[in-house]
Amino acid sequence: MNNFTKIIGVATIALSVSGLAQARDIGPDEVLRLREANTIKNLEELNKSAVAKHAGAVIEESELEEEYGRYIYQLELRDAQGVKWDLEFDAATGEMLRNQQDD
Repeated sequence: MNNFTKIIGVATIALSVSGLAQARDIGPDEVLRLREANTIKNLEELNKSAVAKHAGAVIEESELEEEYGRYIYQLELRDAQGVKWDLEFDAATGEMLRNQQDD
């Protein structure tokens, strides 16, 4: 194996490991601590914002993650017509980052 192949192999492993380390699920205890410290918005308010974007929608799944030092609130909704939507909010500011129909 030549040096170039070794370098590519090490770089690939490093990128894979760094990609895995960039997103971290936030558990309920930490969510409560972050909310009490006013680090993140009230998740119920963000739920209301999400449902307001899709009248009659039901939240099927929600999750708070830390990605690249930023708290991201991810939601999956199903609207009144049965269409599934993926939404993301910046949990600190409430800014909607993504509102896209799920395939």
